[in-house]
Amino acid sequence: MITPANLRAAYASRGTIRLATSGTTGAPRWVVRTAASWVDSFASVAVLCELGSTARAWIPGPQDATMNAYAACLADHVGACTVNTPRQASHAFCTPAVLVDLVERADLPPLVLVVAGDRLAPRLVDRAEAHGHTVNHYYGAAQLSFVGWGRDADSLRPFPRVRAECRAGELWVSSPWLCSTEEGAPVARREVRDGEIWMSVGDRGEVLTDGRIRVAGRADAVTTGGATVLLADVEDTLRPYALGELVVLGRAHPRLGQIVLAVCTDPADLLSLPVVARRELAPSHRPRAWSLTDRLPLTRHHKIDRAAQLVLP
Repeated sequence: MITPANLRAAYASRGTIRLATSGTTGAPRWVVRTAASWVDSFASVAVLCELGSTARAWIPGPQDATMNAYAACLADHVGACTVNTPRQASHAFCTPAVLVDLVERADLPPLVLVVAGDRLAPRLVDRAEAHGHTVNHYYGAAQLSFVGWGRDADSLRPFPRVRAECRAGELWVSSPWLCSTEEGAPVARREVRDGEIWMSVGDRGEVLTDGRIRVAGRADAVTTGGATVLLADVEDTLRPYALGELVVLGRAHPRLGQIVLAVCTDPADLLSLPVVARRELAPSHRPRAWSLTDRLPLTRHHKIDRAAQLVLP
């Protein structure tokens, strides 16, 4: 886990830091990046969210999550203190799911909120602003760091010193904030063009003519409660235990953005596979919904038609 102290030490020695990203079991993927790729971005983030030495930052998520580790290190860098409750805070760093709870609370002072980990709907920002809060939203990834910053998912513009473009429906990014490498099975693709490094983590999206970045997410992944879940990993873990056929999908959810849905063809799997999931998968990766169907529909190439499965209850 990255702490402010070991980030400071790595930066002083011009070294690297190693970050765990979303894995399904006890073997997470790792991203290696220079300490400077975080520290040198602190000034821009502090200006964007008005975070200074007198600020009080509430960071409710687990500290081994990249976005929360970054927030803790940022607060340390500018001299802000961290607090245990939002009632003590001037700033909060959270996911949209946490923001849903915050906007229902009447006991909070006006907060400056930095929200990430999932798409932030403009309607939720409207509700937060009606309660006096100021909302900042960003899109990024452990491999890319910051990509877009705005008020909500519809107003993202490139973060300082970031260039973004769309190729065949996927977002590619060039910036000083990219990671150096990945350990384990790499997620990001990397290429050098005209001396510049460009990277993509497979997120679909587009760069609009007015410069805004629109992010649609990965076709093979869902973001649930701020955690990115690779559906193939969940399938690979559960399938050896399944008596029938199995497919794992994402389904929209009003609070968490999306949830993981497992579809089975054998009724016995509805009893046994949830037990396997609790034993073999991290909590964020366990299916929250299970469905039964007689047979899985196939494409004309005899592959599972995942799009058709999205209509299941």
